[in-house]
Amino acid sequence: MSLPPHSRHRVDHGLAEYGSVLGRRRLVAAVCLLAGVGGAGAALALTPERYTAVAQVQVLPTGAQEQFNVPNARQRETLNLDTESQIARSAVVSARAAEALKNPNPEELREHVTVDVPPNSAILSISFSASDPQAAAAGAQAYAEAYLRNRARAAEDAIGAQLKLIAARLRDVEDDLDEATATRSATATAQTAPAQTTTAGGAAGLGTTRRQAMLARQVSDLTLRYDALKTVAVTPGTVISPARPPARPAHPSPPLFLGSGLFLGILAGAGAAFGRDRLDTRVRTCADIERLCGLPLLAELPARPDSGILDEMAAAVATSLGGGPHRLLLEGVGVTSTARPLAKGLGSALAHLVPVTVVTGRSAHPDAALLLVGLRRTTSPEVTRAVRQLSRQGARVLGAVAVPPGFVAPVPETAEWGA
Repeated sequence: MSLPPHSRHRVDHGLAEYGSVLGRRRLVAAVCLLAGVGGAGAALALTPERYTAVAQVQVLPTGAQEQFNVPNARQRETLNLDTESQIARSAVVSARAAEALKNPNPEELREHVTVDVPPNSAILSISFSASDPQAAAAGAQAYAEAYLRNRARAAEDAIGAQLKLIAARLRDVEDDLDEATATRSATATAQTAPAQTTTAGGAAGLGTTRRQAMLARQVSDLTLRYDALKTVAVTPGTVISPARPPARPAHPSPPLFLGSGLFLGILAGAGAAFGRDRLDTRVRTCADIERLCGLPLLAELPARPDSGILDEMAAAVATSLGGGPHRLLLEGVGVTSTARPLAKGLGSALAHLVPVTVVTGRSAHPDAALLLVGLRRTTSPEVTRAVRQLSRQGARVLGAVAVPPGFVAPVPETAEWGA
């Protein structure tokens, strides 16, 4: 979608204004930019190097009861690897890794390890950072092996607990089976008694037989479960990518530091440039006269002008004055001993164009005025104050003439100019 013409004009004007501000304050912006890049370079040089090594572990089902995961878009494995990643950097695993590394402070090690789970995988990426590449590789490998040992030990403990429960249940069922067998034997003996007890004894024997068969099936099932658990091979996982010493440090990152310094330098430079431009009211260039003071620029005097510049000034002033007669005031703002010689020469040049008398004092009651603004020696509030005072006296300010530092009035060519 394209912007309407008036909107594009406003956008272009705004961009041009921003560009002009940065152009005027390019020194401030450049200093901030260099400071940002230099500060980033210093921070890069002073920041200690950190090396990061990675060991990858493939997690496998152990055969024991585990916390399973509901498959989703991120994780399709049945194992809950988010839980496993937390276990991999737990205090228990850290203690095992500290023991392998001969480090007395496991909590300090935990601050240097991170565990990530790649999407749709059963892989744990265990990263360890240290000031030395060999130490980083040793730390990542120690955590990977400590995690697998802890996982195997937890699975063995879980299987052992299940075996104890099954064995206890098996003993209870076997005792019940023995009791049922003894009851059946007593019932069989009772069936040899007189005929009046035969019917009751037969019913009791049938119930005992059913219970004995049920207990025998339970004993068989428990025995099978016990034997199956006894033969379970615990497979916690395997290290598929052993940790290797990194060739270069992972931190600090030169692109990150220098890019951040460049961005902050640009941001600070733009802010400082706009702030400086807003607070600085000194008139330094001809463009500042129109931008800060709101006056039209009628002429720009060179430092060493010739008498021909007066004809150009006279033509611009005559166009602004219109028909005469007029009394024109030539007043300097931020300049001294410049208005009088220019007034004499400008009066001679204007005499051929429009009836006007050029004066240098407000007491002459002028009806128009031309301000001589000294560049780099005056401020916009001074110019605005002069315009306001002249307006109160009824003098219309035609515009301004820029007077550069070191200005020297032209040498008169006629006696009238030198008078």
